[in-house]
Amino acid sequence: MQPHAATWFTSSYSGTSSNCVEVSDLGDATAVRDTKHRELGFLAFPAREWDAFIRDVREGG
Repeated sequence: MQPHAATWFTSSYSGTSSNCVEVSDLGDATAVRDTKHRELGFLAFPAREWDAFIRDVREGG
């Protein structure tokens, strides 16, 4: 998937806070961008690295 065609999601934990990020599944990577500064682009993390990050967060790391 190309980043320009990405579907972006904000965590349900964000609530009404303006300090959050959005994520998008790009297939072989996950893109992350700042909700307040979308025009600055995004960072893309390979699926393997993103999965390791999520696993660590869930385990309290």
